[in-house]
Parts: sequence; structure tokens; C-alpha cells
Amino acid sequence: LPSSSVSSSSLSPTGTRSTNLGMSTSSKTTTRSGNPLPNIPLPPPILSTEPGTWAHDTMSRRVDSEILQRTYEENEEEFNSPGFEEALENFKALRAELQDAANTKLRHLKDLTPEEEKSEERVREWNEWRDIMDPYVKAGDTWLTAPWLFTEFFVYRRLMEAIGYFDRSNPATYMYDPFARAKRAGLDTSVASAESVMDKIEALPNTREGAGIASAFALWGNKMDLSIWPADAENADVDVFEKILHSAEENLLHDDVDALTEYCEQLKNKGGGMIDIIVDNAGFELVMDLALADHFVASETAKTVTFQLKAHPTFVSDALEKDLLETVEYYANLDEAKYPNAKRAGLRWKKYLDEGKWVCNEDNFWVQPPPMWDMPEPLRSDMKDRCDLAFVKGDANYRRLLGDRVWGLSDPFQDVVGCYFPCPVCALRTLKAELGCGMDADQVERAKSLDDKWMVNGRFGVVQFGTGAV
Repeated sequence: LPSSSVSSSSLSPTGTRSTNLGMSTSSKTTTRSGNPLPNIPLPPPILSTEPGTWAHDTMSRRVDSEILQRTYEENEEEFNSPGFEEALENFKALRAELQDAANTKLRHLKDLTPEEEKSEERVREWNEWRDIMDPYVKAGDTWLTAPWLFTEFFVYRRLMEAIGYFDRSNPATYMYDPFARAKRAGLDTSVASAESVMDKIEALPNTREGAGIASAFALWGNKMDLSIWPADAENADVDVFEKILHSAEENLLHDDVDALTEYCEQLKNKGGGMIDIIVDNAGFELVMDLALADHFVASETAKTVTFQLKAHPTFVSDALEKDLLETVEYYANLDEAKYPNAKRAGLRWKKYLDEGKWVCNEDNFWVQPPPMWDMPEPLRSDMKDRCDLAFVKGDANYRRLLGDRVWGLSDPFQDVVGCYFPCPVCALRTLKAELGCGMDADQVERAKSLDDKWMVNGRFGVVQFGTGAV
């Protein structure tokens, strides 16, 4: 299968190979025995110590003053209600730590209660986090000096601890999702944009062009240009769909859609494959993921689509199984007179779930920071043996594909990701963090000239395909 193109130059985010003060000069992470690594020596991970970087702003300011402040405001009534007294105190203590992030040393999760120790799942998850954070706790690292990816993920696990998300003894806080209102607002506002898209998805041809457009919708969503869509899509010429796909390429910094759709055609020709979508956000983005899965089942590219979902609330809008099921139910119950296409899609989605053509899987690994080359068993073997193609959605998942490390921006995706991932993989990512790989050097320069914040504001994107470890 074709790999990402190789550029003669390997640029860092600053245009050089040099290490700056926001980067660690050595890795504290270890590699799980037997897992393949990237073909290129591992560069340093991103820290949060360099003022002026997105990482520093996130950990020194954004997570507290924006994210946790908004979390309090959206849950103020609950935080000040009976049953949440301890949660509120713990929440305030977490915020105090983050308000002094440069000086607050990391600690482990609190010990499990005797009741929690009775749960094999709770003990396993607690031990996983202890292993993950132990090098940084022992080193006396702060919220800023440990790798950014680890501290940012840990904020949300500490938030679950503060709330008492896993505490069965407190029905007020047990499994309480502090981001539920934000996610529901995203679902409510998704329908107007999705209505027109669902009409288009249903009319896509069962061709390589159709697979490419469905993938572009999953990447860009409502940013795609629908103005040139043919009135009679079912009978439209292939050239029309190529033109639509081309209109979505303007802000792509690398485009492996040809390799992706060639492989999708192979899956279809053999009777359909097993496709996974490693999901990112709820709301409109999740709706576009469902649309992508819809097309793959309808076109017989996939026998089954498995949605890999988060095991607890994290990163505000990230999707759990309950969010996916709520989205499907919401769309299936829309007013047919007002949203006929979206409702029809929702009913199809319900049928896929009922028939087992769509499957949901939550796993702790998707809410933890280790790089994806450290994917544990049995998850790795399952994906290696079962999955024919995995779509990796969103920026946080992409950061884990790269280990949140300072690769050269033109280091080939195949050598960074495609060579170690357990199955063929396609990353659909809009850039929202100061890292990357596999991007065309000329396109990087164009993006820099157009937008000073090109790496963090989601304006630019990549479609990157890798073969998986052989």
C-alpha cells in the first residue's frame, strides 16, 4: 500500500531541528515489551514550561480559568447541592493546584476506598494510572515540567476523582458527567448543519470518490463547500464528485485520500472489512463520524464499524458510549417534517446498532496519555487481529499517535505512525496543537504565510494513511 510521501527536509514547528526550553531533552516513558516503535528515533516530548507556547498557556491558564471555570458555571446548582459538598471542596483544591501549576508537584490518585477495592475494574484502572504517573511523581515534577500530554489528561482524571465519579456510595456524584450540558448543547445545535449533510451522505456513490467525500465530511464537517453539489446526485458524473472533493482540499497540508480510498475499494471488493473509528468529540463531529460509518456500511465497504469511545468524561466534549447512543436516539426522534434527512439517518443508525453492524467499545486506554505505540493488551491484539482499518479522529488522539513529541513536520507519517500501529490507519485531523508530521513542506510554508496561528486554530488539516505494522 502507498505510504505518505517523503520530503527531503524535516522541519520542526519552528522550522528547525533544535530543541527549545518547552521540550524535554530525554524521555521518562518506557515501551511496553514487544510493541513496535516508530522507524525514526524518538524526539523529545512537549512540556509546558515555555511561555508563549500553546502547551504553557493551556496548563498555566486555560485548564483552570477557562475549562474548569466553565465547568463550575455549568454545574453550579449541583456543586452547591446536598451530596456535592466534598466534591466542591475537592474541585476547589484541584483548581488551587492548577492556579499555581509551576510550583505544585504532581501526586498520585488518592487510595481506593475499601468498597472500591472490591471492584477488579477500579483496581486495574487505579494501578494503570499509578504506573503512568509514577516516573513524574518520583521525579518531583510539577504540572508544567512533566510532559504536556500526561498532565493534561491527568487534569481530567483528577477531576473525576474530585467529583467522586466512581464513588458508588454517593448516588449524587456517581457517574455524574460534568460536561453533559456542554455536550447536549453541541447535540442540539448540530441538527441544522447536519440536515443538509445527511442528504448528501445518503446520495454518495459507492465508489472511491464517495469514500473520499465521506472522509472529508468527517474531517471538515460543515466547512465543506456544498454549493456545487449536483441536484441529481445519484446520477451525477464522477467528475462532479471529484470537484467537490477538490474544494475540501484548500486547507489540507497533506492528503492521502488516494491511498485511503484505494484501500477502501479493496475492502469492498473482498466483501467488506472491519472498520474502527477512534472517536474524538461529541456533538456535530460525532454526527459526522456516524455519517462516515453510515456510508461505509451502506456501500458495503464495512461489515461492521466499531466505535472506540472514552471510558469516562474527559476533555469536555469527548464522546462516551452514552453520548453516541443519545445522539442516535435524538436523531431518530427528530421532527420528520422539519428534519427529514437527519431523522432518516437516525433511524438507519438505530438499525445498524440493533443488527450489530455498529458496535461500541469503551476502554481506559482512550482516556489515558501513553503514546499509542504503548497500546496494551488485549486491545492491541484485538485491533491487530480484527480491525482492517482504523480512523483516528481529532487532535488529542493525534497527539497520542505521535507520542506528543517534536517530530519534524515533514517526517513521513508511515515512518512515525504507519509502521507501528496494529492495523492500517487513517488520521483525520484539524491542527489544534503545536506538533505534527507528514506534512508537505510547501504547504506548511503556505499555512505559515496565511495564518500565524496555523498550528492551533483548526483552520488546517491532514488526511494521513499508514499501512500498519507488518
